[in-house]
Amino acid sequence: MIEVLAPGLLSSLQDAGRPGYAQLGIGRAGAADLPAMRLANALVGNPPEACVLEFTLLGPCLRLARAARVALTGAPLPRARCNDVPLPMWQARSCPAGSVLDFGPMASGCRSYLAIDGGLAVAPWLGSRSTDLNAGVGPLDGRALRVGDRLPLGDALPSRAHVPRWSLDPRPWFDVGSPLRLLPASHTDQLDEASRAALTREAFALRADSNRVGARLQGPTLRLRRPLELVSEGVVAGVMQLPPDGQPIVLLNEHPVTGGYPRIAQLAAADLPALAQRRPGDMLQFRWTTLAEARQAYAQQQQWLAELLGRVAQRLNEDT
Repeated sequence: MIEVLAPGLLSSLQDAGRPGYAQLGIGRAGAADLPAMRLANALVGNPPEACVLEFTLLGPCLRLARAARVALTGAPLPRARCNDVPLPMWQARSCPAGSVLDFGPMASGCRSYLAIDGGLAVAPWLGSRSTDLNAGVGPLDGRALRVGDRLPLGDALPSRAHVPRWSLDPRPWFDVGSPLRLLPASHTDQLDEASRAALTREAFALRADSNRVGARLQGPTLRLRRPLELVSEGVVAGVMQLPPDGQPIVLLNEHPVTGGYPRIAQLAAADLPALAQRRPGDMLQFRWTTLAEARQAYAQQQQWLAELLGRVAQRLNEDT
């Protein structure tokens, strides 16, 4: 059991999401930075899709009822502590029963992930333990953590003679500076010439009203060559929509399953975790890419992740 002593700014239970229900109007949700979530689980010996806690900008304060192995990944938390002892990132640590975990603010980035051996054992909804805050579905009636919440844990994994002190290199998995790659979408050719040039030439700031539904951008006003009358169509994470104010929105994990704004670009899937780690006020730069390049980048990212998950599992077995 975990007791929530302080909830942080926005903390929620997440796993890999619930795909396959868009025809019912139900979105996927799930961890915004899936590689970070999967690597946190791997470090404590969980299946990669086990339920974790996702923190936003400021982490919570928690009490562990049982001894547990924990791992933190994602945005750096330099003040994270277990019973006032520093809790390093990208590394498994053992915490005794009754431990107080206090995470504090993130030094950069937007989202961090806490995995605990055994995972969070809340009841699944449509096969997933992820919280969709926008739709209000999932654990805790679809809301963020509150003071006094008590979260069940799965059975502790078999104890090890020692918890290994090796760690993962976060640099391939935490990027808040590189340009984000865009593919043309249904209405890219409807942008006027100046707007299409500005989309990759100018920088955009991430607005404070961004959330898990979408990254709202502030920058040069983008305009269409002529007004469009559209009907709502299916959308996916990474779609860049253009509302009437000319400031684009890139859809994230809790996006609605349909949308009626012009779709002026599509973020490459490999760059979705990097976008999820940008915080309000960060400047974003985009560049155009090709479908072949985007596919290759995503395939390579997934291959590297699978190989690393395999190596982590092997190291843990060797250290048993």
